[in-house]
Amino acid sequence: MFMISFTEENYLKALLRISFDSGETGVGTNELASHLGVKPATANDMLKRLRDKALVDFEKYKKITLTREGKNIATEVIRKHRLWETFLYEKLEFSWDEVHDVAEQLEHIQSSKLIDKLEKFLDYPAFDPHGDPIPSKGGELTKQFRKTLLDIPVGQLCKMVAVKDNSSAFLQYVVKVGLGINNEIYVQSRQEYDALMVIEVNGVASSVSEKFAENIYVV
Repeated sequence: MFMISFTEENYLKALLRISFDSGETGVGTNELASHLGVKPATANDMLKRLRDKALVDFEKYKKITLTREGKNIATEVIRKHRLWETFLYEKLEFSWDEVHDVAEQLEHIQSSKLIDKLEKFLDYPAFDPHGDPIPSKGGELTKQFRKTLLDIPVGQLCKMVAVKDNSSAFLQYVVKVGLGINNEIYVQSRQEYDALMVIEVNGVASSVSEKFAENIYVV
């Protein structure tokens, strides 16, 4: 049995998350590098290592896909990450903008017994504090039928169910706007020039950018 480094786990996790969010089977090298904040050449070198371990199918200039074993590892890392986020948020009273960085460290713990007990302790949660689905022990990851706020026409009501960007800066901004998971949003207006939107949350109107709207998932 070969060893998997933390960095390799992060690459596998990123590949699964990108393909899951986009609905596409394969992921481009530049897309992966951008997601991870590394140079394409750096990503390319890591992908060769993952290919040598039979964790990805990868050829130059073609889309990257996870092998069955690669997907299994990626799914388990995501499961651990989201369970730890839920534990930190629900039991230790971390704010939702604090849990991601801590969970990034905890997700690499290898004890399956600990993770199973953690899941049982939390009463088998289906979603993490950011609205993302938590994979089951068997590796099932529930696909949500959701859009981004940018896709909602003017004059319609929707409900926030998740965020795409888990960074502290973005999550703090979301709170300032008055938004949280399951909050209703009414789209008042949208500028044609720059897609600047005016939304209403709990009776309070706020102007938000196109980038903000692209990072809010709604139903």
